[in-house]
Amino acid sequence: MSLDPIAPGTLALAEEFGLSKDEYGLVLQKLGRTPNVTELGIFSVMWSEHCSYKSTRVHLAKFPTKAPHVIYGPGENAGAIDIGEGLAAIFKMESHNHPSFIEPFQGAATGVGGILRDVFTMGARPVALMNALRFGAPEHPRTRKLVDGVVSGISFYGNCVGVPTVGGETNFDARYNGNILVNVFCLGIAPRDRIFTSAAKGANNPVVYVGAKTGRDGIHGATMASAEFVEGDDSQRPTVQVGDPFLEKLLIEACLELMATDAIIGIQDMGAAGLTSSSIEMASKGGAGIELDLDAVPAREEGMTPYEFMLSESQERMLMVLKPGREAEAKRIFDKWGLDAAVIGATTSTGNLTLRWHGNIVCDLPLGPLADEAPKYERPYVEPLKAIPFSEAEQRRLADEYPGFAASLTKLMTTPDMASKRWIWEQYDRHVMGDTLADSGSDAAIVRLYPGPRALAMTCDVTPRYVEADAYEGGKQAVAEAWRNLCAVGARPLAVTDNLNFGNPQRPEIMGQIVYAIEGMAEACRALAFPVISGNVSLYNETDGKAILPTPTIGGVGILENLERRATADALKAGDVLVLIGEGGGHLGQSVYAREVFGLGGAAPPVDLSLEKKHGDFVRALIADGLVRACHDLSDGGLACATAEMALGSDLGVALGYQGDLSDAAFLYGEDQARYLIGLSPDRMGELERRARGAGVSFLVVGEAGGREISYLGASSNRERLSLEDLCKAHEDWLPTYMKVAH
Repeated sequence: MSLDPIAPGTLALAEEFGLSKDEYGLVLQKLGRTPNVTELGIFSVMWSEHCSYKSTRVHLAKFPTKAPHVIYGPGENAGAIDIGEGLAAIFKMESHNHPSFIEPFQGAATGVGGILRDVFTMGARPVALMNALRFGAPEHPRTRKLVDGVVSGISFYGNCVGVPTVGGETNFDARYNGNILVNVFCLGIAPRDRIFTSAAKGANNPVVYVGAKTGRDGIHGATMASAEFVEGDDSQRPTVQVGDPFLEKLLIEACLELMATDAIIGIQDMGAAGLTSSSIEMASKGGAGIELDLDAVPAREEGMTPYEFMLSESQERMLMVLKPGREAEAKRIFDKWGLDAAVIGATTSTGNLTLRWHGNIVCDLPLGPLADEAPKYERPYVEPLKAIPFSEAEQRRLADEYPGFAASLTKLMTTPDMASKRWIWEQYDRHVMGDTLADSGSDAAIVRLYPGPRALAMTCDVTPRYVEADAYEGGKQAVAEAWRNLCAVGARPLAVTDNLNFGNPQRPEIMGQIVYAIEGMAEACRALAFPVISGNVSLYNETDGKAILPTPTIGGVGILENLERRATADALKAGDVLVLIGEGGGHLGQSVYAREVFGLGGAAPPVDLSLEKKHGDFVRALIADGLVRACHDLSDGGLACATAEMALGSDLGVALGYQGDLSDAAFLYGEDQARYLIGLSPDRMGELERRARGAGVSFLVVGEAGGREISYLGASSNRERLSLEDLCKAHEDWLPTYMKVAH
């Protein structure tokens, strides 16, 4: 099979590149001729799932994307929202799942590099990174090495480039054994009136390449990210790129300096599909054509072909279109920062992508079929099966075989999902730049804004087991939990980005998960006035036909108007009264307690979005008025685990008590939604009661902070006690102990 870049393409080569037989036929129909190998490669990456979203575009349109504060929604490199005082917050979440499984260090590192470029290409200085990581079962032979490599790659890139990694989440489940998830988030700040987009309008404008030289790494990375894995097949390893955070730092500073001028018409990072996607997106969005001279592209390897130049995913590269006559000005800035730069072409009025190489035209493709006219499928789907609610016998077992407070809480707080992730986040520089006010120990990370007393809060959330048990309710819950985590620190939720991680969409049951999860997310976003402004879809996350847990990760952002009026989970003071805000229904379906103690699943908890809205608004008002400085949302592990996390974070004991109708297990570990645990001074209880009555909000006094124990007085009328030091040691030791075992 020839890879001569100007040889005619074939069906066999198209299928090797990831196109179906029907798609190859569509290429022939749209071109009216047979493409050459370079052209076929360009079609294959632009029509890949990773670039075209061909299986999900129909359904992604269901998301609410507009609001008065939304400047740019989906369709740009990242979303942008107006945060007042002349500033915009620009943020996005992306996946680097397949590369991180193949080569964990570089896969994760280049994921961070890519999401940084998505943000600063719009004119924003990156100020915060987060990540959401899903690994296989701890006992799986590859898991430890993958954890080590991914965490090292993230910390290496973020720490070197000088942007703080301020938050995230990490889970373990056997369903990720063959396909881990590495979702990375970046937020930047830009002047409201100086946001840059990718549209390259007009003809005869110079196209400038800047950054690292192009090599052969990452070729067909977008195609690889749109295919299933096969166990033991290492043939895709060469598609993983190699990153250089020090070069990226230079690129950030150079681009921001050039952006301070008026020289740029459009700018785009070279991410998935490299020079192909960046040039096509810029020209198509600007209603122009583009002609490139590949001999002018800076190369770090000899003898590169047009196919290799166009499909390389070498990192730390940007493409921009300048106003005519501004090339020398740009070159001076790039020289100052020690960056390779070259004029490699110009925009045209043809509406085509034209490539020259060695004086010959080696590609001439209309942009329409590569961009807006890419295939868009309405794949068949079936309604996902919902998990069966617990039977009466199972409900009785969960209550009657409750192992006691100390034993159950210790077990839950030392499971892989609930154990401390300090070993991970202490490897990240969380405070570089000096503006991090709260990081991984908080429901949401908080970063200071300048000028004035304001701050931004951000969080990453999803509960995959809920989504599998009920895709619709699980989708709603992912958005609702992000909303709660922002409200729990006192931030007004503004907008979300998403990262939809699923299996093979050509399987109707998987497509059903995608559709119902999106519809649940969309309903929650509408009800909470929480628009989706950017995102990423990562499909075909499976190995040998075994799909991951459906994992639609939500990145939420909110604003604190007064950073002095904020709350965190680690701010309990001795004597504080602990108050549960919200209903205490005791829903144990899909709870960590049911899973870890009994090996049971059950139905996911329902999500009442009106309650989420009411309780979130209520808690935010308490924080804004200075009544509450200690707050934690209730999620995995229910009230008991939320209490333990607050106690451990505050290094202070807590005495819990309950004498109601629920069993101890249901009261302590139920995972009912729309609930918060707050700590406040006893002299503020009268004000809380008055406000709660006025707002129609349910609350229950459940304990008091103080001492060096976590204790519980329940149905047995005997107070059970657990040493704070003992629980802390067990909670903190699991992950470091696990990672010390020989690789």
